[in-house]
Amino acid sequence: MSTPVPERVRVGNSPEYITDRKLGKGGFGQVYVGKRVSGGSSRMGPDAYEVALKFEHRNSKGCNYGPPYEWQVYQTLNGCYGIPSVHYKGRQGDFYILVMDMLGSSLWDVWNSAGQAMSSHMVACIAVEAISILEKLHSKGFVHGDVKPENFLLGQPGSPDKKKLFLIDLGLASRWTEAASGRHVQYDQRPDNFRGTIRYASVHAHLGRTGSRRDDLESLAYTLIFLIKGKLPWQGYQADNKSFLVCKKKMATSPEMLCCFCPAPFKHFLEMVTNMKFDEEPNYPKLISLFDGLIEGPASRPIRIDGALKVGKKRGRTLANLEDEQPKKKVRSGSPATQWISVYNGRRPMKQRYHYNVADSRLHQHIEKGYQDGLYISCVASSENFWALIMDAGTGFCSQVYELSQVFLHKEWIMEQWENNYYITAIAGATNGSSLVVMSKGTPYTQQSYKVSESFPYKWINKKWREGFHVTSMATAGNRWGVVMSRNSGYSTQAVELDFLYPSEGIHRRWETGYRITSTAATPDQAAFILSIPKRKPMDETQETLRTSAFPSSHVKEKWVKNLYISSICYGRSVC
Repeated sequence: MSTPVPERVRVGNSPEYITDRKLGKGGFGQVYVGKRVSGGSSRMGPDAYEVALKFEHRNSKGCNYGPPYEWQVYQTLNGCYGIPSVHYKGRQGDFYILVMDMLGSSLWDVWNSAGQAMSSHMVACIAVEAISILEKLHSKGFVHGDVKPENFLLGQPGSPDKKKLFLIDLGLASRWTEAASGRHVQYDQRPDNFRGTIRYASVHAHLGRTGSRRDDLESLAYTLIFLIKGKLPWQGYQADNKSFLVCKKKMATSPEMLCCFCPAPFKHFLEMVTNMKFDEEPNYPKLISLFDGLIEGPASRPIRIDGALKVGKKRGRTLANLEDEQPKKKVRSGSPATQWISVYNGRRPMKQRYHYNVADSRLHQHIEKGYQDGLYISCVASSENFWALIMDAGTGFCSQVYELSQVFLHKEWIMEQWENNYYITAIAGATNGSSLVVMSKGTPYTQQSYKVSESFPYKWINKKWREGFHVTSMATAGNRWGVVMSRNSGYSTQAVELDFLYPSEGIHRRWETGYRITSTAATPDQAAFILSIPKRKPMDETQETLRTSAFPSSHVKEKWVKNLYISSICYGRSVC
C-alpha cells in the first residue's frame, strides 16, 4: 500500500500546514491543499494562509538520487513569468515536499464546465498567453515536456489573478540548452523513450527524439484544437501499442483535416510548429501575431494576455522582416505514400548488377548467372511479392548460400548454415510472409542473433548493443520486422532513425556527426534506418539517398558514372 502523506507539514523555515483535500496528481507526485495552522495574511506568497503542497515519495522514479529534478528546474525558474512560485521546499519523512502558490481551475476544468466547448476568442487569448509563457520558459533553457489543458491553471477565483494563466507541473521538464556552454543539446532518437501525455505529445516525442522547443509548441497546438473542437481524431485508441497508433494517426492527419471548423490562425499555427527543425528558434512574435484578428478589446477578454502584449510591443519592429519568409514544404499532407528508398556509397570502381520485379521462379537463374560472373549478392529487397537483387564484386565474400522460404524467417535453415560457418549478410521479406535469406562466408562476423517482431524491436536492439552486437541486416514482411545483429561488425557505434516518413532531418544530423546508413527497412507504415560509425574510416565517405516510386534503374546507372554504388535498398513508407 502507498505511504500516506503526512497530516502536518513543515519544511525548511516554512510555517506549519495541515494537509487538506487532494488537488491532483502530477507526473510523479501528488498535490494537496495545505492550510496554515496559525497566522497567514495573504492569498498568495510565502505568507499565504492556503498553499499547494506537492508530495513526491523518495522511492518514486524521479527521486532515486535525491530530490526530484523538478526542484532544480523551479530553482532556476523561480519568478519566471507564468510559472507558479515555490516558497519552501524540503524533505519530511518519506516525502520530498514543495510549498507553492495556490491556484484556481485548470483549462480542462473550465472546458468541462463550459459544456466541453470554448469560444475561439477565449482559445485565441489562451494561445497568445501560452506562447508567451513558453517563450519565457524556453529563454531560461528549459522545455516543459507535458503541455496539455490540465497543466494550464488560472489564478484563484476572486483574486486579482483570476484571469491570469499559469503553467504547472515541471516534472517532465528538460534542458534544451547545455547548462555550462549554453549550446543547444545534441540530437538523438531512442524509439522506446516516450515522455509526456499520449493525446497531446508531439510526433517527435512519440518517436523518442530529444525534446526541444518545437515539441512544446506542437503540444500547445493540439491543446488549442482540443479546446475549440472538444476532441482530437486520435482519442479512444485502446491497445498495447496505443502510442504507435496515435502517432500514426497524427502523422496521417493533415492540418486542413485537423483544423476544419477552426478559425484559420489555428491551422497556420499548427503548420508552422510541425514544420520546425530540431534546433530551430521559434518565431514567438510571429506565432502570437497569427491570433491578432481573433482577440477582442480588453474589457471582454476572458484571459489576461499581459505577456503577449509585452511581446507585441517588441513586435512592431520585427514583423516587417517576417512577411517575405518562404513557406516551407508541408510535412503532413494527409496522403501517405510508399516508395523505393535506395542508399549509395562512394567506392572504387567495381562491377555491380541489379535485378528487380523478379518472381520466385526466376530468382535462381539470376543468382547463378551472377555467381558465374564472379559476383555475390550484397543486398536484397521486396515489393508487391517480387524480389530485387543487388550483386557486386566488392563484397569480399568467398562463398554464399541462399534460401527462399514461405516463413519469415526460417530458423532451422539459418541454424544449419551457422553450423557451417555461414553468416546472414542480406534478408528481405515479402507482403505474403515469405522471405529470402542470404548467408555468406568471408565476413568478419564471429556471432549472430536475430529477432522477428510485430513492431520495431528497439528494446532488443538496445540490449544487444550493450552485449557488443550491431545491426547488420534488416527486413520487413507486411508489418513484421526482422533484424539481424552480429558481433565483430566493424562498427564502433550505431543509432536508429525510425519514422512514419523518410526522416530527412535526422539522417542529415547523423551524417554531420560521422554516421553513415548501413541498413534500411520499411513497412507500409514506417521506415527505419540504422546509421553506424565504422571503426576504420572509409577512403570515400560520400553517401546519397534516393526515393523513387519505381525501382531506380535509370538513376543507378547515373550513380555508377560517379562511382556511387547501391549499398542498401528497401520499399515502404516514405511520405506522410
